[in-house]
Amino acid sequence: MAEIFGLDAYSPKEIAARVSEVGVGKARLPLLTQALLGVLAGAFIGLGALGYTLVASDASLGFAASRLLGGLVFSLGLILVTVAGAELFTGNNLLAMAWASGRISTRELLRNWLVVCAANAVGALGLAMLVWLSGHGGLNHGAVGQTVVRIASAKAELGWVESFFRGLLCNVLVCMAVWMALAGRSVSDKVLAIVFPITLFVAAGFEHSIANLYFFPLAVALGAPLGLAEVLRNLLAVIAGNLVGGSVLVALVYWVVYLRPAGKSPG
Repeated sequence: MAEIFGLDAYSPKEIAARVSEVGVGKARLPLLTQALLGVLAGAFIGLGALGYTLVASDASLGFAASRLLGGLVFSLGLILVTVAGAELFTGNNLLAMAWASGRISTRELLRNWLVVCAANAVGALGLAMLVWLSGHGGLNHGAVGQTVVRIASAKAELGWVESFFRGLLCNVLVCMAVWMALAGRSVSDKVLAIVFPITLFVAAGFEHSIANLYFFPLAVALGAPLGLAEVLRNLLAVIAGNLVGGSVLVALVYWVVYLRPAGKSPG
């Protein structure tokens, strides 16, 4: 069995070891490098969200076609993060595997998550402002801008529980995409591994915290009457859901399956 996987993709157990090893490297990146790569990731996810908005603003597409095609285009964001190189908060929830193995400290884990999440927010906000200044919202006779406002407003109206569980389900799929991308040995392997989980989470209407950090400021710049309390409620709930989905339901579950020494608990 090992020979088959050696010729093609890494085996699941080998992926677990790679995720843990990569996690150590990510946790110990210099602060400036970590921050700049985080800014890039925020912008990359914003580009995926921009592409999704273009598809969603086409009223001629049916519901399912619009969702699936929009999700396919949104996949560009994680493809850029994975192939071009960047630090994304939601994908970095997989660092919990290295933490559970005792290879990085709790301080290193939390430092990475806080720095990368803040840097992602800067990148997403920066891209949103550039897109606004470009007049992008005026495309399709203003339908693109109206779609941004509609998307952001719908997100702000979600309750805490719904936002949390949509965030949880989103990051299960995002982290599975990252997990499977690490099974690949070529760029085409990685792209193929990413596309299907990301398309599904977008089509299903799940919530990605960094994408929301692009949609909210752009919608406000376009005149959406969004309340700060509603925006913060969404972001905090979705970030919490993303954390649980990625670090617990993917990283720690696979740690127990493949890496846990007999009798050892995480941490």
